[in-house]
Amino acid sequence: MPANRSFEVKALSRVEGEGALYVKLNGDRVEHVEFNIYEPPRFFESFLRGRAIHEVPDITARICGICPVAYQMSSCHALEKALGICVTPEIRKLRRLLYCAEWIESHALHIYLLHAPDFLGYESGISLAGDHREVVEKGLRLKKIGNEILEVIGGRAIHPINVTVGGFYRAPSRAALKALLPDLEWGLQAAIDTLKLVSQFDFPDLEMDYECVSIKHPDEYPMNDGYVASSSGLKIPFEQFEQHFEERHMPQSTSLHSVTIPEEKSYLVGPLARINLCFDQLTPLAKKQAEMCGIAWPSRNNFQSIAARAIEVIDAYDEAIAIVKDYHAEPTQSRVLYEPRPGTGCHATEAPRGLIYHRYRIGDDGLIAEAKIVPPTSQNQGQIENDLRAFVPKVVAFDDAVATQKCEHLIRNYDPCISCSTHFLKLKIDRG
Repeated sequence: MPANRSFEVKALSRVEGEGALYVKLNGDRVEHVEFNIYEPPRFFESFLRGRAIHEVPDITARICGICPVAYQMSSCHALEKALGICVTPEIRKLRRLLYCAEWIESHALHIYLLHAPDFLGYESGISLAGDHREVVEKGLRLKKIGNEILEVIGGRAIHPINVTVGGFYRAPSRAALKALLPDLEWGLQAAIDTLKLVSQFDFPDLEMDYECVSIKHPDEYPMNDGYVASSSGLKIPFEQFEQHFEERHMPQSTSLHSVTIPEEKSYLVGPLARINLCFDQLTPLAKKQAEMCGIAWPSRNNFQSIAARAIEVIDAYDEAIAIVKDYHAEPTQSRVLYEPRPGTGCHATEAPRGLIYHRYRIGDDGLIAEAKIVPPTSQNQGQIENDLRAFVPKVVAFDDAVATQKCEHLIRNYDPCISCSTHFLKLKIDRG
């Protein structure tokens, strides 16, 4: 191989957003890694200021078309704390069902169309469908069912419009939810089959000492409620999040990088972190399937995150079925009414890609005076770079095309939502 090598990929495929990767090598030693996000900032936190309280869930939903529920739920919970609102058990259960729907549609999309082609030797979900049409069709149907739940509860399949501070503008009809049961039962078995498929993939060897961070709840798998936990023993309420985690501006990125403080270390959020920290809170069926899949949990190899996502799809379908079967009548109260008042509230929920944190301050005029949003992908930026530092030496012996492809595979482990994080892949390696 030549002494000086460089290779470049102008746009990373099968991720949401745009960015670049720069790697500098000294021989086989990785001298420098930069995960560069060049997508323009979107300023959601700024233009939320001066908005009415009820506008916030609809605006934050537009941050992402794949995980709008995570932004809506985080904003609703944070604003409800500021307003002193406590929702009813019925509303809370419908919110978990809505979140199950988002996990189903997002994870199914990632597993079948974005990530599985890497392990099966295809350049895209389209080329995979050319040889294995039934596999891709299964993934599309799994995703569609999630979108159908979103439509029934949220009013439409993308950017739901039925979500509001205090609950829902309208409760879903019993008949509409019950009609989903046959598809949900099919989806549960398809999700089990999905785990059996992906757990047998040939995972590259990459053991990392991750600092896993997620929401944790003593009685249920984390979505909307609980506390912030980490693999190093951290256990804090959401109100202390900013005392332990901090966003930093990086010169190479329009996305902020989050670190733990005072240690200033990168950390991992997302499906692998959740499975590692909350394995015992899975539904009995999902836990049994996870124990049988042949992967030892907790895992320190994020290439196995595709299996963690599949476990979460099982869990989401299993819980969705239980909620729908228990939905005997529409609740008499679909939302808790409120009067605007000054106050501050913060909350975190678990988006498909990991923990998402919101904080809002309501001014004396009843309008939003300040907003802070910390998305999952910005929290994973530093850990992606750490993974690359450890992984690049394993692939430098390959030619440029193969080495580039393998780096792309690693980044797709995270299912990065780059547009969410800009408040991907041009790859250049300097072998001089």
